[in-house]
Amino acid sequence: MLEQLTGHEDPHPIYERLRAHGPLTRDEDGMWVTTGHALTNKILRDRRFGVRYADGSFPDDGSPLPQSFLGMDAPDHTRLRRLATPAFSPKRIDHYRTRVEKVADSLLDSDEFDLIADFAAPLPISVISDLLGVPDADTADFAAYGALVGASFDTGVTPEMADATDKVLALFDRLISERRRTPGDDVISSLVAAEAEQKLTAREMLGTLVLLLVAGFEAMVNTIGNGCRALLEHPEQWQLLKSNPDLAPAVVEETLRWAPAVHLTTRIAHEQVDEIGKGEIVTLIIAAANRDPEVYPDAHRFDITRPHKPEHLAFSSGAHYCLGATLARMEGDVAFRALARRMPRLRQAGEIRYRESVVIRGMRSMPVSRS
Repeated sequence: MLEQLTGHEDPHPIYERLRAHGPLTRDEDGMWVTTGHALTNKILRDRRFGVRYADGSFPDDGSPLPQSFLGMDAPDHTRLRRLATPAFSPKRIDHYRTRVEKVADSLLDSDEFDLIADFAAPLPISVISDLLGVPDADTADFAAYGALVGASFDTGVTPEMADATDKVLALFDRLISERRRTPGDDVISSLVAAEAEQKLTAREMLGTLVLLLVAGFEAMVNTIGNGCRALLEHPEQWQLLKSNPDLAPAVVEETLRWAPAVHLTTRIAHEQVDEIGKGEIVTLIIAAANRDPEVYPDAHRFDITRPHKPEHLAFSSGAHYCLGATLARMEGDVAFRALARRMPRLRQAGEIRYRESVVIRGMRSMPVSRS
């Protein structure tokens, strides 16, 4: 049933058809799927499920990218995640906020622009570049490469994506070599130090850096884009934000619930768990769980005053809870405050083009005007 979806259509009617069969069901292709918030959260937290098979093997997606800790179970996941954690300390995030605010203001000087290409994309790439210590001279190429690598979630491995991967890895190889000679105060330097202490391999370091690039870029581009579109399609909510910019964090949370960037993820049973057999794959429909009517009253309504208890699952849950969640929330907060303050008469000014993906949901282009 999920294979019937396209990237631009509303997938929620299909999710609701699946929900009618209960929180766990098999779709028409025999695939286990979850739609309920409680069960999805439970499986994400259950150590009897993993992202790999019980023997440690991994479903081959054909990607040339080095494997990151996102595709690993404990203990490797725990070890590598711990090495990346210092980059997201409260002190660092406070430092990033000042830069994000300056960048956001600098991007909102045009009367007409593309919300995605001219605002939602350059904003997070500036943060990732700062976090990783990418020189300003490489930032434009870095953004282009990151977008192409991220697009592989939609299209699979294409010649363009393979070329982008080669360039991303070459850039990281160069930066790693530079940090070995002259360490700095950035993530690459800290990982180089960890490699010298044999806490990770060179390949694992590359996998971690690519993950930070793609995850940080893709998640925020789509969160900012999806949130802005939701606000403009719900004028009363847009008015609420404009009259009270302190609702910006609530806009972030409701966007993550109502229109998350990632709709689906999977887990593999390492042993028999109730009716799910060992080695069987479960598709967790995060977007359906986020609109579970047993958790969120009037779940299909976009409402920035909604209390978010329990928390939505846009950042996953359990061991794989998004490492950069606090940073992402800060970026979204800054972005929506800036739009409300600088663009109070913002409107859509052209046709939206959507990504062709059933996993990562967002827009490729959204022309807007400030008046």
